[in-house]
Amino acid sequence: MNTVSPGGLPDPATVAAVHQLYGFQSHYIDNGRAADWAATFTVAGEFHSPSYPEPVAGRAALTDFARGFYAAARAADEIHRHVVTNIAIRQLDDATLEAGAYLQIVATPRGERSLLVRMTTFVDRLERTGDGWAIAHRRVSRDDTPPA
Repeated sequence: MNTVSPGGLPDPATVAAVHQLYGFQSHYIDNGRAADWAATFTVAGEFHSPSYPEPVAGRAALTDFARGFYAAARAADEIHRHVVTNIAIRQLDDATLEAGAYLQIVATPRGERSLLVRMTTFVDRLERTGDGWAIAHRRVSRDDTPPA
């Protein structure tokens, strides 16, 4: 099960910062700002998802990944939106957080109704950097696949 344990709750400013991080991250990938999306990860950040054949690690690879996601949506003449909800955050230590959330990916073909592409959850390990919080490791799980 992909859940974040209660306890070790962060202060309100940290909670707000993580919410902002996820909001900006969604806007960045949905609007083709691949380098900005990749910059929400640490330099060696990792992205693991069963929707893609291999994990993605490092800023250059994360940028290429986000660029490909946006290009695929454009090629399909669709607008894609990442909708992050039910964020739960736990403070592991002064420089590390664990956060989990629900993530819906919605596609809207031009002139048609929006469709839920996939419903997922993710668990992140976030690290404090000089610029704030960044994702060091993300593991995505899809609701339509059996657990590993």
